[in-house]
Amino acid sequence: MTDISKLIELDRMAKKGVQKYQKKRFQYNSIKMDSGQHFTGIVGARGIGKTVILKQLAVQEKNSFYISLDTIEDNLFDIIHRLYREFHIRYFLLDEVHAYRKFEGDLKNLYDFLDIKIIFTSSVALAMFESAYDLSRRIRLITLYPFSYREYLYFKYDEELESLSLEEFYNKSWSLDYFRYSESFKEYLQGGIMPFSLGEPEPLSILKNILEKIIISDLPSISRLRIDELDLIRKTIKFIGKAAVDGINYTSISANVGITKYKAEQYVSLLEKAFILQRLFPKGTNVLKEPKILMNLPYRLLYTDFDSSIGGIREDFVIETLKSNGINPYYLKSTRGAKTPDFLIPFGNRDIIVEVGGKGKGREQFKGIDNIEKMILVHSDAADGIKYPLFMLGFVGG
Repeated sequence: MTDISKLIELDRMAKKGVQKYQKKRFQYNSIKMDSGQHFTGIVGARGIGKTVILKQLAVQEKNSFYISLDTIEDNLFDIIHRLYREFHIRYFLLDEVHAYRKFEGDLKNLYDFLDIKIIFTSSVALAMFESAYDLSRRIRLITLYPFSYREYLYFKYDEELESLSLEEFYNKSWSLDYFRYSESFKEYLQGGIMPFSLGEPEPLSILKNILEKIIISDLPSISRLRIDELDLIRKTIKFIGKAAVDGINYTSISANVGITKYKAEQYVSLLEKAFILQRLFPKGTNVLKEPKILMNLPYRLLYTDFDSSIGGIREDFVIETLKSNGINPYYLKSTRGAKTPDFLIPFGNRDIIVEVGGKGKGREQFKGIDNIEKMILVHSDAADGIKYPLFMLGFVGG
């Protein structure tokens, strides 16, 4: 039976320890307790600050209680019911709920029978609305992403810069002052995107440990995996991390890792839920319907050095930044499999075709493509014609 006095002490320690973190993530105000009846779930990758946010909320909210679910040995409903009944606590901050297998059922009962509010976190994307429990009207899920480039500059250098809308970015309606910050973009791509990098001179060594924790703990918590499959998942990630970014799909993973296409799809889906990989689906006619597989920053750097993997890193950055702003791009492929520009971005009632690359990219990338708006995201300060500085995308939203 869980010792309530121990949980009370852990709650006290959590609230005291987080007070050293004065700055708050840009999404903080959209997460904090509101007047709605729903509970709120924060999902996002390990290491991006979910626990810090939860503890900051615990400090801010009177009559609140922080619980890490890896400290729970028995029925969560009974524990919260007792804290509510005996200590009159109404606000609960629950960390890493995917570690507790009965969470969905207990959450439904907590919502239905107790007058409380809950904010919880998970390091894997939750399919709560597809479960056996009717949670669709009870839960508001928020995805917390790693630092945008704008947010990184705020936390790292205390620089507060206005965000840009995608429309402002496309119209180049920005101040030239932003260009003073282009030099920090490389360190951002090399690991600065992860909040834990602020206090770690070697963030990739921490990321390596995080990845192993995801493989041995998080993935088995959401899927029935055999022990030998964990090594196949490691090989899948390594293959994607070391390979050239073009042509990575279920078929190439299957052939190079030695698994079926069904298993390749299953592993990619799990790794996407754990925020390690991201799938990009095709746009066009008569194309291979398999998605293109990219990585989330900066996992690619665990397998190749920065200069060797820069092409993939650029694409990883673009897709992750767009998705964090609610934009779902497509990849492009011709009917005969020939190379085309990288992405198509839905933009209002029109589309924009995007090529991502170094400063040498030019209009020849769009040969044969007419009557559609075009953009080249270049890894430089170039901002002439259809060229846009890649780093400036990091000021959109976020």
